[in-house]
Amino acid sequence: MTRVSREFSNTMQKEAVSADVIFASSRFPNYKIGANNQIVDAKEDPKVLTMKEVVASETALLLEQQKRLSVRDLASKFEKGLAAAAKLSEEAKLREAASLEKHVLLKKLRDALESLKGRVAGRNKDDVEEAVAMVEALAAQLTQREGELLQEKTEVKKLANFLKQASEDAKKLVDEERAHARAEIESARAAVQRVEEALQEQEQMSRASGKQDLEELMKEVQEARRIKMLHQPSKVMDMEHELRALRIQLAEKSKHSLVLQKELARSKRVEENLSHIYELDGAETLGSYLRIKPCSDIAPELSQCSIQWYRISSEGGKKELILGASKSVYAPEPFDVGRILQVEITYDDHLIVLTTTGPIDPAAGLGNYVEALVRKHDVEFNVVVTQMNGADHPSESIHVLHVGKMRMKLCKGKTTITKEYYSSSMQLCGVRGGGNAAAQALFWQAKKGFSVVLAFESERERNAAIMLARRFAFDCNITLAGPDGGSSIGTK
Repeated sequence: MTRVSREFSNTMQKEAVSADVIFASSRFPNYKIGANNQIVDAKEDPKVLTMKEVVASETALLLEQQKRLSVRDLASKFEKGLAAAAKLSEEAKLREAASLEKHVLLKKLRDALESLKGRVAGRNKDDVEEAVAMVEALAAQLTQREGELLQEKTEVKKLANFLKQASEDAKKLVDEERAHARAEIESARAAVQRVEEALQEQEQMSRASGKQDLEELMKEVQEARRIKMLHQPSKVMDMEHELRALRIQLAEKSKHSLVLQKELARSKRVEENLSHIYELDGAETLGSYLRIKPCSDIAPELSQCSIQWYRISSEGGKKELILGASKSVYAPEPFDVGRILQVEITYDDHLIVLTTTGPIDPAAGLGNYVEALVRKHDVEFNVVVTQMNGADHPSESIHVLHVGKMRMKLCKGKTTITKEYYSSSMQLCGVRGGGNAAAQALFWQAKKGFSVVLAFESERERNAAIMLARRFAFDCNITLAGPDGGSSIGTK
């Protein structure tokens, strides 16, 4: 019996496996020999599907979803199927290459066994022949598998062509549907435009017909009036007499109108001459005073004239009478800020009107000063009482005016002269007149039957006291104003 040595086994392996063979996997397939020396495959994992089963399942899934997918989704699905078919085609090529490699390997193995068969004898020869038979059976099975692989490759190509055609059909269908939708949209727009044009044309025709009917109706009425006049000659004569009387009256009125126009022209010339004989002197700001100043030698004395001051809103032209402001000097108070002041001078039935160039400006820094005083509960001001109940007050002693959040109080030393809560009977405003000191004085009626005129140390103190008292009174739902109460007398 001849024994195969280890060296001969190594030589056989080197001859059987050449360098130009490429294995598809890193291990040899797991085969088993069944009855009658038939080679059978080992049981594979039931979870792993063959390529044919994968293709069949994908095709069934696509056909099932075709009914409920939109055209665009169907096209996308076909594209995915086409990609899957291409992938399967690549896998078939790889399997074909692996099969070719297996054929080469089996051929070399058979050649090696044939060469070994001539060198051995006895039991070893029987083993070699059995190995040769196994290789031939493996080659036959491999050939059968190649046939199946070719058939699968043919089916994959058919499926790829089918999916490609279906994808192209889906794209074409999408384009057709899109074109159809655009055509429908365009037709709808054209229909809407035609309806709008028809409505406009109908509206124009209705307007034209209505105007034409109105003109025809007016013509018919005029014709009817003319026919009626022809059948009533007495009324026509009466109307002619009335027309003659109206013409005579019109001529008389025109003559009277010419006379009035001449008188009005003369009056305007006189007023123009009078309007240049006075002017307003002084800064138009809170804290100063305005004075009527003669600027011509022919100007009459102001004591012989009637004077009245007004405040006018800069927006709506609302004219408010300033009650008691009938002197040649007037000091603006906080109510006048943002408004135009006007004074009317009457002399011998001639009216002269003077107006400030613009609204009264606020005093610089007064707002911040008042805001700082508002934080206090009670604010004191040093004052001098110049008048009490309309009569001059001879004493020039210093008094203290307390402006609180709920009431006002006037004291002299420790003696309280008056103390009143804010009420509707209380009045507070700047002095309306009083010469150069008017900008530093205010009028305060604490209650009915008691009023005083107080002089402050500065214009700023006087305006701050007025604004502060009005602010606290407003918080108590009381409006502090002068005797006029800000009433309007009309518009201009």
